[in-house]
Amino acid sequence: MLSSIEPSLGVPELLSIGIKSPGTGEEEHYCWQFHKEKQTRSRTVGELLAPTAPFDKKCGRENWTVAFAPDGSYLAWSQGHRIVKLLPWAQCLSNFLLHGTKNGANPVGSRLPRQNSESGQKNKPCEHVLDCGDIVWSLAFGSSVPEKRSRCVNIEWHRFKFGQDQLLLATGLNNGRIKIWDVYTGKLLLNLMDHTEVVRDLTFAPDGSLILVSASRDKTLRVWDLKDDGNMMKVLRGHQNWVYGCAFSPDSSILCSVGASKAVFLWDMDKYSMLRKLEGHHNDVVACDFSPDGALLATASYDTRVYVWDPHIGVILMEFGHLFPAPTPIFAGGANDRWVRAVSFSHDGLHVASLADDKTQDGSVHFWAAPRQVASLQHLCRLAIRRVMPTGHVRNLPIPAKVVEFLCYQI
Repeated sequence: MLSSIEPSLGVPELLSIGIKSPGTGEEEHYCWQFHKEKQTRSRTVGELLAPTAPFDKKCGRENWTVAFAPDGSYLAWSQGHRIVKLLPWAQCLSNFLLHGTKNGANPVGSRLPRQNSESGQKNKPCEHVLDCGDIVWSLAFGSSVPEKRSRCVNIEWHRFKFGQDQLLLATGLNNGRIKIWDVYTGKLLLNLMDHTEVVRDLTFAPDGSLILVSASRDKTLRVWDLKDDGNMMKVLRGHQNWVYGCAFSPDSSILCSVGASKAVFLWDMDKYSMLRKLEGHHNDVVACDFSPDGALLATASYDTRVYVWDPHIGVILMEFGHLFPAPTPIFAGGANDRWVRAVSFSHDGLHVASLADDKTQDGSVHFWAAPRQVASLQHLCRLAIRRVMPTGHVRNLPIPAKVVEFLCYQI
């Protein structure tokens, strides 16, 4: 699993990884420079080692997911054995500097402070250990913007009143349940029960509305309104098989969902209707992520490939591979030990990171810093124009064709 964090703590944006390569102990980790289509090096920042499990509990310590809070204040770590640990990220970085890149779950002498009551200071993040009651498959942070009201207009009374500084953690479980936690206190707020299979992925709308979308092996996506006490608003149907992942566009208007049988679907989240299907992968698609400006979509598949799309016209702009030469379609997804498990854009949109599966699951998490470089003028212009208008409108601007070409992503 890959997750990105904004570079607000004095370090570049980070990518967190939870799989080791057999024999060598090194991750199968690629960081691609999008505009130059080449692999670039990233440096190791640190590692969190899972606690040693008793012999009878070796099974179940898989780390399926990690997540950073939107403001970079917390890291949520699915440690295995039903446990999620909430760690203040600034403390983690300090421990890496003090004790080297390798750290246990809680290094001796550097135990993180815990918050025992709601009166604890929210501006002083504290560690929490959450027992979720079942295997944790997915994690997502959500933050609230009070101006964004619930979409359920008929209910005037709500159990929870989320303020400006509210930070929530959603955990998707093996039994189909979704548990919502208060990050600052570690308390369980909601228990959402409607999925009938594993909740494989979770994503909050980036606009602060606390709209949560869950993707499940029951072949559905479900839309939840946490400002309406977790009311389930909509069920999105269309996948014929397991749904592996989902991601919102930066403006929250489009949702991408990926799943088995080569499925990549785009949904209009204002009308809750399917926009289009993207076709090109040769095996199950397991992860997706939008670029920071919303103009690009990256998808990762068991066919060993990562595709970068223009989601607005459904065209593949670039292909990256974890196996060279790439397998032909008839063999794609075979026993080649290069199944791509995760993909993520860096915060500046200059790099795409991907992670290949080597089937080693020891519960540890590794952190990498994306390469630092000065963005090109073209890249900065592309980001700037999309801050004021949707990417679909750029091509229709009354400006010279050469300028439009300069601002658009091309094949």
